[in-house]
Amino acid sequence: MATVAHMLDGIWFDGPKVSQEEYNYYVHLEKQKKSSTSSPAPAQSSCVAQQIAQARERIQQTLQGAETTSVDASAKLAKYENENTELRKLVDSLIHRMSALEARLGKLESKGTESKDAPVAQTQQKPAAAEQESDDDSDVDLFGSDESETEEEKKEKEERLAAYKAKKAKKPTVIAKSNIILDVKPWDDTTDMIELEKSVRSIATDGLIWGPSKLVEVAYGIKKLQIACVVEDDKVGTDFLEEQITDFDDYVQSIDVVAFNKV
Repeated sequence: MATVAHMLDGIWFDGPKVSQEEYNYYVHLEKQKKSSTSSPAPAQSSCVAQQIAQARERIQQTLQGAETTSVDASAKLAKYENENTELRKLVDSLIHRMSALEARLGKLESKGTESKDAPVAQTQQKPAAAEQESDDDSDVDLFGSDESETEEEKKEKEERLAAYKAKKAKKPTVIAKSNIILDVKPWDDTTDMIELEKSVRSIATDGLIWGPSKLVEVAYGIKKLQIACVVEDDKVGTDFLEEQITDFDDYVQSIDVVAFNKV
C-alpha cells in the first residue's frame, strides 16, 4: 500500500487546478516568445540602416556612372562630328578633282576628234587637188607632137624622153626583207639533230639566206633546232619554208614560226 501511495503522489486529481496550471504554463511561454522577439529589434534596425546606406551608395554610383557615360557620349558625339566634317571636306575635294578631270578629258576628246577629222579632210582635199592636177597635166602634153615641129625638134624630144627613162631605170628599188626565226621539232630524242640541220640548210633559193642556229632543250632529253634566216618578202615566204622543211619527214615532226620581223 505504501508503494502505491508513493506512485500516486505525482498525479493530480483536481481538474480545475490542472487547468489553471496549464494556463499559467502557456502564459509563461507567451512571455518568453515576446521577450525573444523584442530583444533583436536594435539588430534589425541596424540591418535596415545598413541596407539604406548601401542603397544610397548604389544610387550615388549609378548617378556618377550616368554622368561619366554622358560625358563619354558627348565626347564620342564631338569626335563623330569632327570626322563627319573631315569626310565632307574630302568628298568635296574629290568631287572638285573629278570635275576638273572630266573637263580635261572632254578637251582631250575634242582635240582628238579634231585631229582625226583633219587628216580625213586633207585626204579628201588631196584627191581633188590630184584630179585637178591630172586634168591640168592632161591639157599639157610635154612630149606631144606638133604638126609645126621640125625633124630636129622631134629628135631632141625623143632624146629627152630616152634620157628620162634611163634616169628612172637607174633609181634603186627598195627590197623588202624579213628576219624569221623557226623552231624545227624532231620526232624524238633519237633523231640525229646534225643531219636535221644539214637538211634544213640544204634548202637554197633566190632571196633566202640562212643565219645562226642553236639546239634548245624541250623535255626528256629531246632538243629542237632553232634557226634564223633572212628572206626577201617578194620571193620567199613562211609557207614555202614550211613546205620545204617538212619534206624531210625522217627528221622533222613539225615547224613553228617563233619570230617574224621586218628588216
